[in-house]
Amino acid sequence: MNPAPERKQDPLAVLILGPTGSGKTALSLALGEQFQGEIISCDSVAVYRGLDLGSAKPSRQDQARLPHYLIDVVNPDHAFTAGDYARLARAALDEITQRHHVPIVTGGTGLYLRALTQGLHAVPIRQEKTREALLQGHEKHGSGWLHSLLTELDHESAQRIHPNDIPKLIRALEIMYAIGQPLSVVFAVPKDPLTGFRLLRIGLNPPRPALYERLNQRAAAMFALGLVEETRCLLQQFGRVRSLDSLGYRQALAFLDGTISEAEAIAAAQQGHRNYAKRQLTWFRREPAVHWIEDFGDSPHVICKAAALLQANIA
Repeated sequence: MNPAPERKQDPLAVLILGPTGSGKTALSLALGEQFQGEIISCDSVAVYRGLDLGSAKPSRQDQARLPHYLIDVVNPDHAFTAGDYARLARAALDEITQRHHVPIVTGGTGLYLRALTQGLHAVPIRQEKTREALLQGHEKHGSGWLHSLLTELDHESAQRIHPNDIPKLIRALEIMYAIGQPLSVVFAVPKDPLTGFRLLRIGLNPPRPALYERLNQRAAAMFALGLVEETRCLLQQFGRVRSLDSLGYRQALAFLDGTISEAEAIAAAQQGHRNYAKRQLTWFRREPAVHWIEDFGDSPHVICKAAALLQANIA
């Protein structure tokens, strides 16, 4: 199903996207203060309370400058899905526009952004017992077992999913067992795209060497500011929850386990952030009608260029 055409009288929503470390937060704050904006975070780690340093959340001072949404929503041991995000973010869009302010969606989680703008298929929530049983079966029977099982139950999905992509195989089987229908049937039902808004997408793509250097510095700073201690506290309070398998926390956990040194953890986090930035850019290149700006979001000329784009579209 194609989304309804945008109408000139529809309110404007700004989407600031780009790789981690590209200055999206700085740009969103600058635009928000200039255009009566309010910020909706689009970050799958920032939704968790206590995961502060590793998620590079806006500081308390920055959050006090403008209203922020979708930060510190749930505890780390609570499952939070792209569907949850889409529902809460759409409610925030409506709330902000009812005050005649400009919603500015800011973050680097491409799946969340797509869920917000394009909608998701109606799939069931995670079935933890089913997932655990499937994972145990994979560990017992070895490589290929999950794919063979899916081939028997849903041949079409098995053809699309790589035999070594364990998370996708488990999710496909989990859905099959939960609703008794293959993914191909679920995906035949139209999504629920966002309507009633004009979307202005602004993408940040700073020079790659400068971005990588900034990411290296930021990853090292996370450890210097206490990421290991933050991870230790979260581990003691919540155990080895899934949310701790995030960039930075994963490496801090390995250090706490004694499997790598702190220097190795920092280097691994730096490499992980660089790899993540590459994947984000690949993902966001598929977004439609993005106004790409080839620099960091905290650069004055970038702020001016983005403000001009917003001004041209806000009337």
